[in-house]
Amino acid sequence: MAVNLHDAADLRAVPGVRIASAPAGIKQNLRDDLALFEFCPGTQIAGVYTQSHFAAAPVQLARQRQSTSRSWVVNSGNANAATGAPGLEDAHAVCRQVARLLDISEVQVQPFSTGVIGERLPVAQINGALEKAAAGLNEDGWLSAARAIMTTDTVVKGYSLQCELDGETITLTGIAKGSGMIKPDMATMLAYVACDAHVTYEAAQHLVSDAAMQSFNRITVDGDTSTNDCFMFAATGCADHQVINGREHPNYFVLLRALIELSRLLAQAIVRDGEGATKFVTICVRGGRSSDDCLSVAYTIAESPLVKTALFAGDANWGRFCMAIGRAPVPGLNPDKVQLFLDDVQVAEGGLMASDYTDARGSAVLAQDEFVITIDLGLGVSSETLWTTDLSYEYVRINAEYRS
Repeated sequence: MAVNLHDAADLRAVPGVRIASAPAGIKQNLRDDLALFEFCPGTQIAGVYTQSHFAAAPVQLARQRQSTSRSWVVNSGNANAATGAPGLEDAHAVCRQVARLLDISEVQVQPFSTGVIGERLPVAQINGALEKAAAGLNEDGWLSAARAIMTTDTVVKGYSLQCELDGETITLTGIAKGSGMIKPDMATMLAYVACDAHVTYEAAQHLVSDAAMQSFNRITVDGDTSTNDCFMFAATGCADHQVINGREHPNYFVLLRALIELSRLLAQAIVRDGEGATKFVTICVRGGRSSDDCLSVAYTIAESPLVKTALFAGDANWGRFCMAIGRAPVPGLNPDKVQLFLDDVQVAEGGLMASDYTDARGSAVLAQDEFVITIDLGLGVSSETLWTTDLSYEYVRINAEYRS
């Protein structure tokens, strides 16, 4: 059950984007498992991609084609990863079908897949479903696409928001999928955001990279980086305002703030829907000499099985936090300077349990379905925040039965 998260609704159309979904029968059920996006000429597309050495065939093609892209095709249920040369040809075959249906070049099609690793893509089924999807392309297809890309997700993830550039209202809409195998490097999920802002290709790449660092690269469910995942951004240029040509343009940070806000909503939705999650946990680390110091401690805590199981149990075993902080690769970390808080309850100071701390107070915080863990390292002025979950029995069940 997702933590304080409900299915997406009322997603806004983005001028210059048409979307449709269809059932390809990949997971052998009747729901849509294929999404197709078409972008108007002049759209600028950029992305950030998994850093896994086992990057899937579709990721390899998507990286090569982002500067020419006019279409995204996404399937769920099959990752087309660890499939070698045959998998690459399968991805090409799907792209050729999209190109034929949309009357564009194959190099203008970016493929994306998510699901079981190590199995060949059912190309004939997908290409058949693409016929239906291409015939149904429309501006209001965001919600159906968000459903189609789900795997172990329990909630449809999508948001829309607007900002103003030169008096022009800009619409941003995004969808995402992800519940497990979540650890940023770049980001372990699929996310697609489009807007009608007018930006150059270089500015689009800066925007998606900058937004990823403040959203999808600040989440973890289980510490595992996927073979397939990507965060894609499309700017159609349909809005009438000055072209944003780089970080120096006065409107760059206006658009970036909106993109970060939307991306954080999507990233946090992935965590809230983490496999088996019962708690949504914010980890704030401050007082580091650098961002890296803070992130090292934050991720060590967030990915410790002992910490995560204690969070699931609501057990305020503060020794587990000390263990995790102590093994983080932070040079010169001095326990005598470290402070630990659960919400506003101080647990530790000066390397010792705080004088007024009791297990009852700590357990009351951990009994909530959302709370903040704050660590002050006492080394400097840097700070970082990330979002994670607990680790429950259900996480083990879901992943034990993943291919059942």
